[in-house]
Amino acid sequence: MPPRRQPPPASGPGGPRPAVLLLAPLLLLALQGVAAAPAGAGRTEDSPGLQDAELQRGLLQQAARAALHFFNFRAGSPSALRVLAAVLEGRATVNPKKECQVDLVFTTDHYNQEAGEERLGKCSARVFFRNQKPRPAINVTCTRLIEKNKRQQEDYLLYTHMKQLKTPSDVVSIPDSHGHIDPSLRPIWDLAFLGSSYVMWEKTTQFLHYYMAQISSVNRWKTNDDAVDFDYTVLLHEFSTQEIIPCRIHLVWYPGKPLKVKYHCQELQTPEEASGTEEGSAVAPTELNNF
Repeated sequence: MPPRRQPPPASGPGGPRPAVLLLAPLLLLALQGVAAAPAGAGRTEDSPGLQDAELQRGLLQQAARAALHFFNFRAGSPSALRVLAAVLEGRATVNPKKECQVDLVFTTDHYNQEAGEERLGKCSARVFFRNQKPRPAINVTCTRLIEKNKRQQEDYLLYTHMKQLKTPSDVVSIPDSHGHIDPSLRPIWDLAFLGSSYVMWEKTTQFLHYYMAQISSVNRWKTNDDAVDFDYTVLLHEFSTQEIIPCRIHLVWYPGKPLKVKYHCQELQTPEEASGTEEGSAVAPTELNNF
């Protein structure tokens, strides 16, 4: 079997993160009224509109990542996880309340893409950022979903493996200090990424985005209904501020049933802490609506 792709480095899926996400006030100015640009459109360096185009591309990437976090959580399937491949086109509008609506089209890859595997498909989404508040409202539709029978088969194999897996008490972190994930621990990472997708979507704003950098501790136990009851702590990398935020996440998962997630995050720069709980749909839908 061809080797599976290791998780992306801390920069996360979807390519390099533009530094322009640090320029929140400039972004609002650039997007006042209507701003539209194909993701691949380029301008010469001496063009006065270059900075605006870069800011728009950064916002489109931000919206695509948020849409995929939401999609992954609501799909509720470790076998159906997607990552951003490329943003094809998009359009952003800002209303008088400085709330930003982004309509875009982007392509995706399978999270555990095998060598030679084609891209998973294309998604269109509408993402509504509420004036720098977290948890954007999202409507996303994706094509070329994994065949239902194949997804159910892969999820059940992972479920069986997780039920038989003993909690690795000697594991300090996943991946290790060399960025390596032992194949026997891969199901733990995938299930953790699934649960973390909810947390990352909830914490995403117009200017802040997150990626799961590492699992720092793992606990697991069985529940009465025989689902995988999984408690773990992850380190989320926030790219604009470069903060590493520890979040303790508790998820309950059984193939074909809604994913249940609770979490508690410790913010490093303020005494405030964030927490939440959610139950999502475990059926990989063609359309997900959060309006």
